[in-house]
Amino acid sequence: MQPVLADSVRLTDDGVLILDRRQFPFERNWVLCRTAEDVARAIEDMVTQSSGPYFAVLYGMVLKARTLENMPYEQARSELAATAHVLENTRRTNNALRKATKIVLETVDKAQDITKALEGALEGDRRYRAKSQALGEHTANLLPDNATVLTHCWADLYLTETVRAAQNQNKTLRFFCTETRPYLQGARLTAETLIEMGVDTTLITDGMGAAILQSGEVDALVTAADRVTMDGHVVNKVGTLGLAVAAHAFGVPFHAQVQAPDLQAPTTRHVEIEYRDGAEVLQVLGRPSATPRVKGLYPAFDVTPPRFVTDVVTDRGVYDAGELDKYYEGEQR
Repeated sequence: MQPVLADSVRLTDDGVLILDRRQFPFERNWVLCRTAEDVARAIEDMVTQSSGPYFAVLYGMVLKARTLENMPYEQARSELAATAHVLENTRRTNNALRKATKIVLETVDKAQDITKALEGALEGDRRYRAKSQALGEHTANLLPDNATVLTHCWADLYLTETVRAAQNQNKTLRFFCTETRPYLQGARLTAETLIEMGVDTTLITDGMGAAILQSGEVDALVTAADRVTMDGHVVNKVGTLGLAVAAHAFGVPFHAQVQAPDLQAPTTRHVEIEYRDGAEVLQVLGRPSATPRVKGLYPAFDVTPPRFVTDVVTDRGVYDAGELDKYYEGEQR
């Protein structure tokens, strides 16, 4: 069974359709973005998260390219590059958006034809799914049968492909999901998708993670990573750091999933942590959860040092956090 969220961004003749993850699973509404600017706004407004923005950017580039087909190539290429910059900056901590614009621009450049943007987007889509499948298989290999896994936030295709691979290996997994404040991605997206896939799933609040790890019930902490620096720091949804430290304290391995460590981020100094409006933590699903007289603080991501990371699982295999150069061995940089 294909989980609903595995295909939540679609290119149509009218624009890019994006499943509104802010309301899922209580409502299953689609937002139609008719322009690249609409796509950028949808990403900034959290209509889609995790890998959703990657696919949205791929097809947002196509929308822009459609408007440039009658221009001289150099002018069209310049405008498409400007749109790429806008789309990349919608979520600055995750480097996947830069990869999405890069593959589209490279395909256009190779052909010197702006209409080839669609080919680039489709190839970017295919590659991401193939890499996620490989990553999921490597992760499943690390998990014993009947393993209980704690996860945080919404790992998207990394999660679904891990579960699918485990099921193909005839392994049974059980999950604890944190709710993941303030948007409740774990409660709404992760839990719903795991249930769709037939997985035994238990929801906990964000503050329960350390206690669950201490209980001895958890065999592995597994999360996605929005970014992994070349020196092994894991950048992911805020809250990951606390879980990783607790896992380390109680002898539970932490497997961080990312398609590839980022060559453009040798250290954390090269990663900008996105701070969202603090007012977002003063509400839950659009309803106030605190007095408006209090201030909110919302760093959307935190950074886990490599000493708390057991390994980093990529599409090419599993690497120690201190040996990520091995991922690129034999490649020209």
